[in-house]
Parts: sequence; structure tokens; C-alpha cells
Amino acid sequence: MKFWSRLVELFSTQEHPRALAFFRIALGLCGVYTIATVMLHGVVDDVWMDVAHGGYRTLKRGNFLVEWLGGTSPKMVWGMSIAALVTAILVTIGAGGRFMVFAYLWTFTAATDFNSQASGSYDELLSAAVFLLLLTPATRTLSVDCRLRTGAWRDDTPVYAFPRWMAVFQLVLVYWATGMQKLSFYWVPGGEWSALYYIMQQPSWQRADMSWVAYLYPLTQAATGLTWFWEIGAPFLLLAFYFRRNPQGRGPRRFGHRLRKLFNFIDFRTIFAAIGVGLHLGIWAVMEVGPFSWVSLAYYICLFSPDEMARGRRWLGKRIPALASRGDAH
Repeated sequence: MKFWSRLVELFSTQEHPRALAFFRIALGLCGVYTIATVMLHGVVDDVWMDVAHGGYRTLKRGNFLVEWLGGTSPKMVWGMSIAALVTAILVTIGAGGRFMVFAYLWTFTAATDFNSQASGSYDELLSAAVFLLLLTPATRTLSVDCRLRTGAWRDDTPVYAFPRWMAVFQLVLVYWATGMQKLSFYWVPGGEWSALYYIMQQPSWQRADMSWVAYLYPLTQAATGLTWFWEIGAPFLLLAFYFRRNPQGRGPRRFGHRLRKLFNFIDFRTIFAAIGVGLHLGIWAVMEVGPFSWVSLAYYICLFSPDEMARGRRWLGKRIPALASRGDAH
């Protein structure tokens, strides 16, 4: 009963809705980017249509929603693509509440599932995040819904915190599973650590010619090792969250106390996030991986509580004018 009471207390925790609102906006923009990119490049017919309608391959049956609406006909493909784009925009601006989040989830999933060869794991990652929005009122603040309901753009009424924590767990699971799949001689310690170098030489991933990376081969080895250790170490994020929530908790007398003190002193989350942002922006800069970097970084919003975001904003508000005045003085 004590465990159950603690579990109920944990999942009853509430917080300011700003973090959820930022997460919603980021996920909506990722959907807009995904769908709009295909449309603006004029390849909807090429990659999402069956060969009978101008596509490059014979497509399998779509999901049940697509089949229920008539299959992958040109009208269906374009209609679902437009619906996914519109619902993504409406979720971004926060109009329509849970119903619009639900519509976004289904239309986006259907559109990106037309052709498995033209999709990626980032589509599933985005869909999983949008599902989490259904568990809480994502349009509580910074939304059109809020404006219509209260007459203001902001509403400080708390929301449940557990969907944000579940997003962190999803992020940890993705990184850890990815690291565990990289158990080859090219990734792990004792091997060549040459994986990133070879990846950057594959034309299918390159934004431009990357032969010059040969001159920086030792740096690519260091980046390979850092990436692997960083992904394998993702579960430590869960430990960091636990220590933050229970700064004076029980445990093994010495080891537990010292580990808790260390994690709270260095703030493992900030270090992990800084490395992750650098890696994802680096991937985006030199490789063509679709919306992968932006979908992954959207999850990072959930690493910090709304109160921590507010403190960070106040800190920046003091720092930036001070730095600016110092620059003017020089």
C-alpha cells in the first residue's frame, strides 16, 4: 500500500503548463516541416503514390484508416497529406484541443505510412510524442484555445507532469536502444571508432562532398566514441531525475549519498543535453537525415521543469543586458 500511495502521489504531481506548451509547439512544427518538405519539393506523387498512379514502386496496403477511406488513390494521398499539414499547423497554434491532437496523430501517421521506403524512425518518434500530448491538456496555455477561453494567451492552471516524464523515458529508450545496436568493431571501445567517418562518406547521407573529413579522422574517432558512450549512458538521465526529485532520499549509506550529491552538483541533465544538442546540430549540418534532428531535439524540452525554465529565462534576462553593456563600454 505504501508503494501504491507513492505511485499515486507521483502521477498526481502537477506543474505549470509552459513546458507542455513548448513541447506541443515543437511537435507541431516538426509535422509541418515533414509534410511541407515533401509538398514543396513536388514529390508527393513520386514517393507516396502507387506505381499505378505515378509513383516509383508498388505500395502495400495502407493502415486501416487509409483502406477505410478508399486506399492509396491520388485523391486519398493528397487529401491525407493536406489534412496532416493542416492539423499540424492547428496543433502548433493550439487550436482544437485534444480532438485536433488526435486528428494530427492519425493523419500524420497515415500520410507517412504510405511508403515505408520514404519514411524513417523519426516519423514513429514524432507520432509517439504526439500520443503523449493526448494524455494532458496540451493547449492549456500559449494557444488559440487559451485565448478563446480566457481572453489571454497565458493560463497558469497546472497540468499533470507525468506526460513530460514519459517523454524523457521515451528519449532514454531511443538513445539506449540505438547504442546497444552499435555493438560492432567500428563503434565500441577497443575497435576502430571509425563509424562516423564511414557514415559521412556515404553519398546517400551527405549534404555535400565529405572527402575532406579524412584530414580530421582522429576527430571523427573521438566523436564516434563520445556518441556511443553518450547513448549507452542515457539511462543515467532517469537516475538524475530521481535524485532531483528526492535530494535527501534514502539508499546505501555512502555510495547512494555520494552519487546523489554528485548528480545534483553537476546536473547530469544539462551535460547530457549539451552533448546531445551539439551532436544533433552537427548531424543536421553535414548529413541529410530529414527531420530527425528536430524531432529528437523537441524531446529535450521535457528535460527541464517549467520552474527551471523560468529560472533560466530570468538568468538570461539578467546576463544578456549585462554582457551588452559591458560590450558597449569596451
